[in-house]
Amino acid sequence: MATVTKGSDLLVAALENEGVEHIFGVPGEENLDVVESLRRSRIRLVLTRHEQSAAFMAATHGRLTGRPGVCISTLGPGALNLVTGAAYAHLGAMPMIMLTGQKGIMTSRQARFQIVDMIATMKPLTKSTRQIVSAATIPTLVRDAFRVATEERPGPVHLELPEDIAGQDTRGLPMVPPHPIELPVAPPAALDRAAEMILAAERPLVMLGAASSRPHLSAGLTDFVRRTQIPFFNTQMGKGTVAGGHNLYLGTAALSERDYVHEAIDRADLIVSIGHDTIEKPPFLMGPKGPLVIHISYTPANVEQVYFPHAEVVGDVGPSLALLADRLEGKLGTASALAGLREEILARITDRATEDRFPPTPQRIVHDVRQVMPEDGIVALDNGMYKIWFARNYRTWMPNTLLLDNALATMGAGLPSAMMAAMLHPGRRVLAVCGDGGFMMNSQELETAVRLKLNLVVLILDDNGYGMIRWKQAIDNFADWGLTFGNPDFVKYAEAYGAKGSRVEAPEALVPTLEAAFEGGGVHVVTVPIDYAENMRVLVDELRNRVPPTASA
Repeated sequence: MATVTKGSDLLVAALENEGVEHIFGVPGEENLDVVESLRRSRIRLVLTRHEQSAAFMAATHGRLTGRPGVCISTLGPGALNLVTGAAYAHLGAMPMIMLTGQKGIMTSRQARFQIVDMIATMKPLTKSTRQIVSAATIPTLVRDAFRVATEERPGPVHLELPEDIAGQDTRGLPMVPPHPIELPVAPPAALDRAAEMILAAERPLVMLGAASSRPHLSAGLTDFVRRTQIPFFNTQMGKGTVAGGHNLYLGTAALSERDYVHEAIDRADLIVSIGHDTIEKPPFLMGPKGPLVIHISYTPANVEQVYFPHAEVVGDVGPSLALLADRLEGKLGTASALAGLREEILARITDRATEDRFPPTPQRIVHDVRQVMPEDGIVALDNGMYKIWFARNYRTWMPNTLLLDNALATMGAGLPSAMMAAMLHPGRRVLAVCGDGGFMMNSQELETAVRLKLNLVVLILDDNGYGMIRWKQAIDNFADWGLTFGNPDFVKYAEAYGAKGSRVEAPEALVPTLEAAFEGGGVHVVTVPIDYAENMRVLVDELRNRVPPTASA
């Protein structure tokens, strides 16, 4: 930052002090001082076409890096457009800073025009929300916002900067230096108790939840599994934390019960739950009978009707797991008792993955996407019926290479999340997978992606309706009504934004079309119809007929 002369300069200098490189959003009249200060700073303003997309991008920055992403909006209507993104980051534990403008607080020349109480609005959706009432407090408030957003459990923080405070004269105020935040490891008594329970188990099983996807934790998790040799499965948001090709991987709990991976869960007498966050749709349902559960995470468990662990190990997860493994390594004679179920489970969930019917099945689409994505390739999912199929069938080899939202589970986040991933990892293949409904909720960001010169492929699964709700409608024996729509010509739509577009018209064409899109570079939209008949055949009829094993089997 050059010369600091007013409140907005101080704000931008404080953001630079935190290492911020990008701010995403749509500024307004009340942010003009901040815009001018950004113009003279090292920080790049990334103008989006909707504030919601800016919040999704900032939240995904936090998810992938562990450092808060930053987004900005004006007051009132602009600030309200950040609300879904705030909930997305809050439920998904993604560190994010939201900056919103406001009318002057010293005078009110426009009375109540456009004014909404955003502090009250944001309170239930954030870890902290503050109005800045003096420029002199900016360095302290910004430093505290980044600290709060980053601390476990991570999440969004909101700061409101009124325009008269942004323009307030200020000089000579020092920045507050960032400091490392170290978490304590779990106490010995908790580690001893957990080790005793695991050593006593005959059929232990590890579950990796949402919090296990924190950046830099993968090595500790992989080491724990390697040292203990306990088979593991993961929740939807825990995919990739230990490589999916590991010989102890049993699958993903994409459903709450009765899927093939639940055969291992039902047979287990102890589940070591690492990083489970009950914001996720339950990966299994606890009841009066069933396995013992040990909760290992950064924060204590939230006790729910379907999740009430019998012991807890709370602390910095990586070092705590290393200490727990010290107590277990070489002593678990029955650790791999459930590993024999692996091949059958994985074979059943990939059944019919190469069928040649057209439109293609979800299994075929997942299979073909996996063929074109390298181990470090990133797939960002929007929300729809296909999310269950990707969670269930898509094998991950590295952490945070399948970005999905099983917390707020909002539509519209897939494209902005993929854009952020492409900005952070320009040398890796990035694919957004969106249903036609979710894509159209933020499709205007194609222009942003083209303007940013991103290398990004967007795969649109076209069924002319809100497919997941239609599936639920069918399961509950309601008439198929009220959930279908028409779509634009997605190829022409992409071309209108300056992107490229392709249409898949045969089952064998998806792989070469995606390959060509990646090879061509730039922003490329690929549209393919999808046959969702498999939803009922597999996820209802087939699983309904599966007889769960007894816990003692």
